[in-house]
Amino acid sequence: MNSWINLDALWKIVLVGMLAGAGLPALFAIGLRALNPPARAAEAVSDRPTAGPVGYVLAVLCFAVVLAAIGWGIAVIVNHS
Repeated sequence: MNSWINLDALWKIVLVGMLAGAGLPALFAIGLRALNPPARAAEAVSDRPTAGPVGYVLAVLCFAVVLAAIGWGIAVIVNHS
């Protein structure tokens, strides 16, 4: 191991960066997609397809995780200053 680089800390930073940097926006996009499902052939007559109860539950769970991560991040910043 190189004395200049702490590999243990490096992989933790990369992992958290990937989860927060790509994971949370992806989870938010999944929540948005759950609220606006693609139109089916039978529903193509209506203006906009509506999400079913499963879509709403999935969207609420996704948004709750994103909001919890934001709140946790703010709490970490406030408690460390």
